[in-house]
Amino acid sequence: MKKLIWMLVLTALIGLAIVPVAFASEGNTNTDDVGIDERNGKPKVVLGEALSEEQKDKVRSLLKATDPDQVEEYIVTAEDLVNFIGGDPSSNMYSSAKITRKNEGYGVVVNIVNPENITQVTNEMYANALLTAGVENALIEVASPLKVSGHSALTGIYKAFNVDGGEQLDQERMEVANEELDVATDLTEQSGIEKEKVSQLLTEIKQEIADQNPATKEDVERIVSEQLEKLNIELSPEDREMLTNLFEKMRNINIDFGKVTDQLDSIVSDLKGKLDEVTGGDTEGFWQSVKDFFKNIVDGIRGLFN
Repeated sequence: MKKLIWMLVLTALIGLAIVPVAFASEGNTNTDDVGIDERNGKPKVVLGEALSEEQKDKVRSLLKATDPDQVEEYIVTAEDLVNFIGGDPSSNMYSSAKITRKNEGYGVVVNIVNPENITQVTNEMYANALLTAGVENALIEVASPLKVSGHSALTGIYKAFNVDGGEQLDQERMEVANEELDVATDLTEQSGIEKEKVSQLLTEIKQEIADQNPATKEDVERIVSEQLEKLNIELSPEDREMLTNLFEKMRNINIDFGKVTDQLDSIVSDLKGKLDEVTGGDTEGFWQSVKDFFKNIVDGIRGLFN
C-alpha cells in the first residue's frame, strides 16, 4: 500500500511539471462580441469540405461564428488547393479558418483556437507564410474538430482573400508561401528542430533579406548560413539547400519584407517571450532542470522496487 501511495504522488508531480509547458503553447480565442466592423466588412469563415455537418457546427462554435448574419461563409475544396497553389486534387480539406479584416497598421495576427488539434503548424508558421503571401491587417483564427496537420487552413485563408472579385493575392507569392509552410513543418518533423526555433529562423532570415537586399543566390546562401550559425541550428546539406532555394524564390519574385519589418520583429519577440515564459529566460538551465527532475523520479521509482 505504501508503494502504491508513493506511485500516485509521483504521477501527480509529473503532471504538475508538464502542465505549465502545455499551457504556454495554447492559442487564444477572440471573445469580444462587437458586431460587424462596418469599415472592413463581415468576417469570412472558410470551412474544410471534408468536414461533416456536425463537424462544421463544431468549428463554427470554436470560431464564434454561429450567427449566419454576422459572417460570410465559404467552403474550401481540393479544387481551390489546385487553383491557388497547384496542390493535389485528391487532398482532404479539414482545417478551417475565420478571417477578420482590420485597419491599417494592425498587421497579421494568428490564433489557433484549439492547438491540440493542429499538430504541425504553429501561429508563427501561419503568420510567416501569410506575410510571404501578401496578407496584411487581419486577425486569422484557425480551428479543426479533429487532429490534422493544419496545412489546408492556409488555402482557406487564400480563398477568403480572393472571393467576390475583391482583393487578389499574387499567385506566385501564394505558392512560395505554401512551400515555406511545407519547409517549416519538414524541418520540425524530419530534422527534429523545435517549432519555435524554425519560426525564429525563417523570420530572422527574412529580416536580413530586408536589410541586405541580396543580389545573388550566393548572397542568400550566406544569409541562411549566418542565421543558422547565430541560432546554433545544425542542418544537413540537403536541408540547407532546401532553405536556400526557398528564399531564392522569394528574392526572384521581389517580395519586399522591408514593408513588414515591424511585423517580423513582433513574431521574433513573441517567440522569445513564449520561451522566456516557460524558462524564466534561462533556456539551458530550464531544460537541465527538467532532465534532473525526471532523472530523480526514475531513481525514486527504482528505489520503490528495491
